[in-house]
Amino acid sequence: MEEQQFQTSVDVSVSNMQRDGVDVPDPLTLDTAMMLTYSYDAIPDPHVSPAAPLASAIAARAPADGVDRISLLPDSLLRNVVSRLPAKDAALATRWRGLGRSVPLAVVDAHILPAYVPADHTMPGGEDVLSWAVAVVASRVLDAHPGPFRCVHLSRCHMASHQADIRRWLELIAAKGVQELGPQHRRAPAHYMLPCLRELVLDTVAIEERDLHFLIDRSPVLEVLTITTNQTGARVRLISRSLRCVQVSTSAEVHITVVDAPRLERLLMWMISPAVPGESCSRIKIGHAPNLCMLGHWQPGFELEIGNTILKVGTKMSPSTMVPTVKILALEVGFEVHNEVKMMPCFFNCFLNVETLHIFSLNDTPSGKVDPKFWKGKEAGCIDCVQRHVKKFVFQEFRGKRSELAFLKFIAERAQVLEKMVVMVASKCFSSADAVNAKLKPLTSAIWASKDCKLIVFKSPSSDGASPAWASKTASDFSCSNPFDLPTANAELYSGAFVLQHSNTL
Repeated sequence: MEEQQFQTSVDVSVSNMQRDGVDVPDPLTLDTAMMLTYSYDAIPDPHVSPAAPLASAIAARAPADGVDRISLLPDSLLRNVVSRLPAKDAALATRWRGLGRSVPLAVVDAHILPAYVPADHTMPGGEDVLSWAVAVVASRVLDAHPGPFRCVHLSRCHMASHQADIRRWLELIAAKGVQELGPQHRRAPAHYMLPCLRELVLDTVAIEERDLHFLIDRSPVLEVLTITTNQTGARVRLISRSLRCVQVSTSAEVHITVVDAPRLERLLMWMISPAVPGESCSRIKIGHAPNLCMLGHWQPGFELEIGNTILKVGTKMSPSTMVPTVKILALEVGFEVHNEVKMMPCFFNCFLNVETLHIFSLNDTPSGKVDPKFWKGKEAGCIDCVQRHVKKFVFQEFRGKRSELAFLKFIAERAQVLEKMVVMVASKCFSSADAVNAKLKPLTSAIWASKDCKLIVFKSPSSDGASPAWASKTASDFSCSNPFDLPTANAELYSGAFVLQHSNTL
């Protein structure tokens, strides 16, 4: 039965990926399918949609009084409207057809394909009809329009079958200008400038550091860079006057060097493969990033270098080893892993002005002996950001371990300006709300440093607790002030557990 369910999941994944133009690996494993699912979640939706098109039939219908009020609008306003329509709707009336060639065009293959394409049929060379149709229509549209393009999304073409076409398309796009370039499978040449590109998603790729640096350097207004599902590791060297958000997810070993990124606000990681003992580990070096305000999900197993100092337990703090601009920090910690717990005070002291702290408790195999009194001793020391700055604290995947509870008490007894403590319980570890309350009871006897803190307990929305919930699109959306809050937004209160406004004794 399990084998049958596994095969069904694989078959569904294959079908979905073939529909979306992915070069499907053979044989496809469920792990690969899951990785590709995460990858496609990172790809931004096109800024145009055919869901409510201004259909030609409606536009052509004469109004009751015979006056075409839309066409009476000024050309500047009409161009603004046309640039936000799917390509098929960009030519509606005689006057609009001319405008369609003079405004940035939105080219999304899903919008410009014929109404019916028999995707289950193949061409003589073995290519399916859908992929062939995309190539034909894309070539026609990209050749005909003088540019620039508002967006170009070509995801339903089997790129491996159209290497020559892809090179010509990219050269056309680069020459004519594009604001948003959607996913392109396989490696693409980068010998041109992309002067209008603002968001770049590299999905399921293997790209060398020098090529990525070259691409960033040739994109002078690029604001968002997302690298997802890079199984060979991601090496990113950031020298950019425009980048505001960089995120790397579902990848192997990651090396990120922030050399000079004056506008960088968000440096985000998710599901990065853990380091193998005795081998090199993921490494982040933070140089010039004066506006960096959000960092995570960080693992203490990563190597962190600030300036020219590699941080270790006992590193003496100085202005050169601190990043005072970070206000939101998210860590993944194995509370039964000795080395990770010992590194936490060092991390906190580097980011001394953190106001929102997210901790995700990993269910790692115990390694080394973790003293439950660690957070009460001198080793924890005086952590300034906890004592004077943290206003919101979120602890995810609480399993009731003594080491977790010791850390919760440390925050409660030291955080003087704390306004809200959120504990998200791994519900599979508890049979009832009473069991949760029994584990959290020591918090009621703690002498809380903040007299007005609110303690709230949620059920974790995670089914397996292996990694934090994440949405790449949300993370790169600057209207979302804190993408690490996603799990809280999707969680429900733990009925019967603590939901208390703090008094001195809770």
